[in-house]
Amino acid sequence: MTKAIEIIPLGGIGEFGMNCMAVRYGDEMLILDAGMGFPAETAFGVDVCVPDFSFLDEYKDDITAIVLTHGHEDHLGALPYVLKRFNVPVYCSHFTAGLAESKLQEHELTDSVLVHRVEPRQTVEIGVFSVEFIRVSHSLVDCFSLAITTPAGTIIHTGDYKVDETPVIGEPIDLRTFRRYGQEGVLALLSDSTNATVPGRTPSERAVIPAFQEIFAEAEGRIIVAAFASSIHRLQIVFDVAQQYGRKVCVLGRSMLKNIEIAERLDYLDVHENEMVSLNQAKQMPDHEIVFLVTGSQGEPRAALAQIATQSYKGLTIEEGDTVVLSARIIPGNERAISRLIGDIYKRGATIIDEKRRLIHVSGHASQEDIRILTEAVKPLFVVPIHGEYRMLYRHKEFLKNHVGYDDEHIVLIENGDVLQLEGERATIVEKRDVKRTFIDDGFEEIEHETVRARKQLAFDGVITPVLTINGKSGKLESTPEIVARGVIGADGADGNGSAFMKKMQSVVTDAVETASAQERGDTSMLKERVRVQLKRYVQKETGSRPVIVPVVVHV
Repeated sequence: MTKAIEIIPLGGIGEFGMNCMAVRYGDEMLILDAGMGFPAETAFGVDVCVPDFSFLDEYKDDITAIVLTHGHEDHLGALPYVLKRFNVPVYCSHFTAGLAESKLQEHELTDSVLVHRVEPRQTVEIGVFSVEFIRVSHSLVDCFSLAITTPAGTIIHTGDYKVDETPVIGEPIDLRTFRRYGQEGVLALLSDSTNATVPGRTPSERAVIPAFQEIFAEAEGRIIVAAFASSIHRLQIVFDVAQQYGRKVCVLGRSMLKNIEIAERLDYLDVHENEMVSLNQAKQMPDHEIVFLVTGSQGEPRAALAQIATQSYKGLTIEEGDTVVLSARIIPGNERAISRLIGDIYKRGATIIDEKRRLIHVSGHASQEDIRILTEAVKPLFVVPIHGEYRMLYRHKEFLKNHVGYDDEHIVLIENGDVLQLEGERATIVEKRDVKRTFIDDGFEEIEHETVRARKQLAFDGVITPVLTINGKSGKLESTPEIVARGVIGADGADGNGSAFMKKMQSVVTDAVETASAQERGDTSMLKERVRVQLKRYVQKETGSRPVIVPVVVHV
């Protein structure tokens, strides 16, 4: 049993989203965050993915708790799936707990899971670990970095952060506590790399207020603001500026309504009495007196913005004279969907304002100078860049080498599945584990890897169904096999049995049956597999493609 600290990322390293990390000392383990991601496999019916938590089965007796840094989906969204496997307590802030419990309720887990709410600067003893929750600024409220003290030393996990001294809601980042840990000695800093390629400082959330005031002053018609439902700072700004310019706010979108309700209940959002109106009320009001606050800034087809841009959403559509404000960054991978959305909005005759035209969005992540400020406050022996694509982790390392004075030996780049061991003054990747991901459909059901692989194969290479009619007594073919093909190179579809390629496939199937052994003819499964393998070899040799082959055997 090792007495070193082991750090094992299950997701979030070399990619956006799916942030999840295991920290182990001796025979105890913490899980830091449990986030979901948005896979490229969306075209095959997959909505989101989560880490493959079966990886943790061998540690099931070691896991003592899950600790959440904040409530964004890429840190919280996989929580129900890990809790279904390991029923352990959860520690997080009040607002994060509100989001977590809403998610657990959807999965009918609220009665079985213990969620502990913690305060900034509170220290919690969890087995061998002592965890202090340090207030940080981000695009969400109530966010923490984690200072985790073990007998082998202290590590600090930043979560998502930026150095914002003037947040719209709540206290600024607690640099004093970071400096205290720096004076006491920190073994490793696990540090957010999302904006490590961006020079300078990340602007404060307050920086967007003047642009919103200009937009509200100029707009003569309806204003439609699309933002992340979790960006409580941004939502507060919209409510404040709307009141300043005499507009009521109508909120559209399930996640937006849910988050506003939670934030209001926990006093993180200040909405004046009668400031919010229903959709029916909004429809009766003059255009210059209403602003719609909607979901769908990433072009999601089922979100409110896409629906009012392409069709009617409960009787509401975008019209000429409307001003649409896209107050969010583009998450990598969503460029095409957002471009299509913008085109649909322009077709309706509306004006679009995005972050390229006005300062209506600022990042919630540390730019290079923010990284310098935090790193110099903490003064860790080792820095481990986390969160982001590999190029961002690498640029994080380059910046620390060139501008903060760290050398290669004290900046450790890791990947998902690496087992990083911290002991004394050594940081060593002692093992590389194979960590996968689990795909989730829109009904919260997990999809097997084999199912996704088959969907890909169907999408790229199509499907062939040879239909065989077999005499039940003799085991011989009663007629020429019928071949049904869809999406297969060289095949003409179901009606293509006359083509040379289709005739050759019929010949291959016939030969496979006629040369089969008596045992294979007597076992339908064995016969199907023989036909599948021989037809697969032929099609692959002729076309280079690998369609899904599903033989059907009919006994008469």
